[in-house]
Amino acid sequence: MHKFRLGLSHLYMGLFLLYLLLPLVVMSGAAFNDSKLPSIVPWKGWTTMWFSEMIADQRMMVAFRNTLLVAVAVAVLAIVVGTAAAILVNSISGRLRTALYGMMISTILIPGVVIGISTMIMWTKLGNAIGTDFILFKPGLHLSVLGQVSYIAAMVMLLVLARLQSFDAGLEEAALDLGASHAQVMRRILLPHLYPAIGAGAAVAFFQSIENFNVTQFTRGGADTLTVYVFSKVRSGITPTINALAFLLICITLVLAAVYEVNRRRRARAEAARLAQARRAEAEEGIGAA
Repeated sequence: MHKFRLGLSHLYMGLFLLYLLLPLVVMSGAAFNDSKLPSIVPWKGWTTMWFSEMIADQRMMVAFRNTLLVAVAVAVLAIVVGTAAAILVNSISGRLRTALYGMMISTILIPGVVIGISTMIMWTKLGNAIGTDFILFKPGLHLSVLGQVSYIAAMVMLLVLARLQSFDAGLEEAALDLGASHAQVMRRILLPHLYPAIGAGAAVAFFQSIENFNVTQFTRGGADTLTVYVFSKVRSGITPTINALAFLLICITLVLAAVYEVNRRRRARAEAARLAQARRAEAEEGIGAA
């Protein structure tokens, strides 16, 4: 019975991975098919011309650059806002905590179309009320950043809040009793504990921004991002240049994931070595004292 359950779990895991990876394999294969349609059936021969056409497509390259700039800006702002919100929510209690937590989480439940339209209307109306033509109050990529941060920051907050649950508040009290300032406690005790959650939040914010369409569509002004560009190509006809770009993004993601895992294992081995050395030192001190 145990072997049957084990085999069934392995079968389920294999089917699940196949379900996740097969579309990526098919999409990547279309980047090398000598066909004007983004498909691997029928296979008309091996080619790399779609990568050359991708580089030659200036509109796609500009859209890709804009997408990366927006994603980086969203990640930075979402980390700041989300981490600050998590620390604030964790430090208060009662109805105020419930209200603040609910207000932050509610942004995740709001449809992206509503957020995009609301962001555009609010900033343009504010600019008209003030009577200024400053670029901040006009549609553009900066409004896309602000609109995306308004709900992506809540995702970062949830990750940081989960990490805060394992933080020992006594460490802060001990550091303050020993003369450390609140800034030193934040920089040397709290933030190092939150770095894994902050890093995960940055990754989530970055990729959530890259795939965002609804908010960007209503706030971008005349600028292009990758999702908007792909949407416009759907109406005129998609070519495998999109698949070529997607293949490169997949490769970059896999390389970054491999680098992260190698560094994580190296840090884990170093930490295990330090703990083992500390245990040996304690044992030697115990033997010496005896």
